[in-house]
Amino acid sequence: MKSFDPASNIQDLLQFGEYGDVNPSITDSATFTFMQAKTMADTFHGETEGCYLYSRHWNPSNKYLSDALAAMEGTEAAWVTASGMSAITCALMHEIKSGDHIVSAATIYGGTFAFLSNWMKRFNVEVTFVNISDLKSVENAVKPNTRLIYTETMTNPMLQISDIPSLSKLAHKHGAKLIVDNTFTPMIVSPCRLGADITVYSMTKFINGKNDCVAGAICSTKEYICSLIDVNSGTAMLLGPVLDPMRSSSILKNLHTLHIRMKQHSANAQYLADRFKSIGLKFNYPGVPEHPGHELLKSMMNPGFGFGGIISIDLETSERASKVMEAMEIKGVGYLAVSLGYFKTLFSNSGKSTSSEIPDDIQHEMGLSEGLVRFSVGLDNDIERTFELIKESLNE
Repeated sequence: MKSFDPASNIQDLLQFGEYGDVNPSITDSATFTFMQAKTMADTFHGETEGCYLYSRHWNPSNKYLSDALAAMEGTEAAWVTASGMSAITCALMHEIKSGDHIVSAATIYGGTFAFLSNWMKRFNVEVTFVNISDLKSVENAVKPNTRLIYTETMTNPMLQISDIPSLSKLAHKHGAKLIVDNTFTPMIVSPCRLGADITVYSMTKFINGKNDCVAGAICSTKEYICSLIDVNSGTAMLLGPVLDPMRSSSILKNLHTLHIRMKQHSANAQYLADRFKSIGLKFNYPGVPEHPGHELLKSMMNPGFGFGGIISIDLETSERASKVMEAMEIKGVGYLAVSLGYFKTLFSNSGKSTSSEIPDDIQHEMGLSEGLVRFSVGLDNDIERTFELIKESLNE
C-alpha cells in the first residue's frame, strides 16, 4: 500500500474563520436560520450542502473537526461525539438489531466489554468473545447472524495487535462489518485504509492530549456517516451524544500537534522498553522484536510515528503493584490515574481499574495478571531520569 501521511493531510486543510481568522470561528448557536422554507425542508432530508439545521445534527465547529479527522484517517467522512463510549455504542447499535450476533476481541476496554456482555443482552444481541490474534478462532465464532466483528488495533490492556486486513477479509466474507477502536494508535495505524469499515476513537486520550475534556469520533464512508445522523433513523442523531462546539474547537487545535506528540510518546515508551529489558523486568511493548505482534504492527504502520505510548509491566500481585505505583507518584514519575494520552505519565493497575468490569475468571483466562501496571508514557523531556525513578520505585 502507498505510504500514507495523516499529519500532512491535516496540515493541507484550509480551515479558517469567517473573517479570515487563522482559527475557525466557534459556533455559539444551537439552531440556524434559513432564508427560504424550502431550504430548511431540504436540509431536514439531507439534500443540501453547507447548510446547518440544529447543533445535535451538525454545526460548523464540529464539521471542521470531523473533516480534519477524516483527513487524518483517510476516510470520506467523520462525526464527533460527546465521549469515546458514545462513539463506540452508537457505531455498534447502528449496525445491529435484536437477534443479531457480534464477534469481539476478549481483551478490550472494560467499558466496551461491559456494554457488549451486559447491556446488549437487553436487546437479545449475542456476543462471542475470542482471542482476536487467533484468526481461526475468530472465524469459528462467526454465525449466520453475525453482523459485526469488533476489535481494537492495540488491545487494552494486553497490547495484542489485531490483523486488520485479515479480519476485514474474514468479516466481509461472511457479510459482516469490521469496527476498530484505534484510540491507542492514532496516526500510527489507519484502520479504514487497511479494510476496516468503521474506526472509532476516544478523543479524550491521545488525540486531544490534555485530559481536559471527554470526546469521541466515528470515521467511515460518507454514506455511513449520513445514515448515522439521519434525522429519522440515525442512531447518533436520535441518541443525541453531541460534542460541545467549544470543545471541538479546542480539540481541532490540539490535533495539529498530534504527530509531534505521538512521536515523543513512542520514543519515550521505546526507551523504557529497552531499559526494562536490560534489567530483566517483565514488560509488554509492541516496539520490541520479541512481542508477538511486532512484525504485524510494522506491516500496518504509517511510517515515522513509532510503536505508541502504551507499555505495561507485570508485578505479579496487586499488592506489589499498589506499592510501586504509590512510590512512583511520590517520586514524580507521573500520576496514579486512569486514562491515557496525557502529557504526563499515567499508570494504573488494569485489573482493578480500566478492566475491572471484566470478571476475574475471564481476566485470568485472557492472561491478565493481577499485578499488571499499564503505563501511558508521557512527553517527558528526560526519559532517562524517569526510568531511574521507576527503578528506584521498584526497589522499595
